[in-house]
Amino acid sequence: MVNIEDIAWTEKYRPSKIDEIIGQGAIAERLKAFVKSKSFPNMIFAGPAGVGKTTSAIALAKELYGENINEAFLELNASDSRGIDVIRGKVKEFARTLPLTSGLVKIIFLDEADALTPEAQHALRRTMERYSATTRFIFSANYASKIIEPIQSRCVVLRFKPLNEDEVKKYIKRVEKGEKLEVDDKATEALIYVSEGDLRKLTNVLQSAAVVNKKVGEKEIYDIASRARPKEVASMLRYAVEGEFQKARNELNTLMFSYGMSGEDILVQCYREALNLPLGDPVKLAIVKAVGEYNFRIVEGANERIQLEAMIADMALMNKK
Repeated sequence: MVNIEDIAWTEKYRPSKIDEIIGQGAIAERLKAFVKSKSFPNMIFAGPAGVGKTTSAIALAKELYGENINEAFLELNASDSRGIDVIRGKVKEFARTLPLTSGLVKIIFLDEADALTPEAQHALRRTMERYSATTRFIFSANYASKIIEPIQSRCVVLRFKPLNEDEVKKYIKRVEKGEKLEVDDKATEALIYVSEGDLRKLTNVLQSAAVVNKKVGEKEIYDIASRARPKEVASMLRYAVEGEFQKARNELNTLMFSYGMSGEDILVQCYREALNLPLGDPVKLAIVKAVGEYNFRIVEGANERIQLEAMIADMALMNKK
């Protein structure tokens, strides 16, 4: 028997009922209507990571099937099972068997469905048509546009929105109470910042911090998430646009060596902080443009350190001009 203390918090605090889903009120109401009518279409759950797409699919299945969920609900991660063989194997085999739940169709939930190859998606479309009397499909995707049009046209698209600060704080309080933690205001702000609305990421960071100390502080959050405090990134950008290249370079050294941040992580935080700097719009636009350019170079394989120093050099030269 599994001890509840050993369960990952992402599962321990995952809502098991549709009413418990955080921040997706309109979608939750629609799912409850589907449960009540016991009839629903194929669906695409589209939206960023950690906002409740998988949770919503599991909660829907639990309320529909109860104890028979294992016989009527198949969950697959499409990023692990990208190929056509999986569609012809696991998916088709599950779809073709008759449901054991009286009067209900079965559900196949494909997480990260936008990772499926086009060939696998076309094979899936034919499976959807052939077994429409016994099976419904729910696709979870960060980008619905990466799912082929023939599948999109056979589904209702439900768009999940990022969670706002109040919703994230409500969740933090729930975990704090359940685990008897002390999470101060600065630590809460840090959790909101590093998670970017992703409750899965937030939960993992909070659990890692709480292993050492039940009193969770701001420093532990940033250290575990390998993120700098917003003010440190903002400081580097300010030095750069003021023409203080050496000071900006020192801040960059702190970000890379003290925090162990990757080049892409630094650029993502630069993008977030640039818009909050007390600078004129033309300067902010120049910073965003530079971040985009150097992010592309790093993604293409250029040396991270050289490119980041080149970026702050460009910003310093912009001040000279």
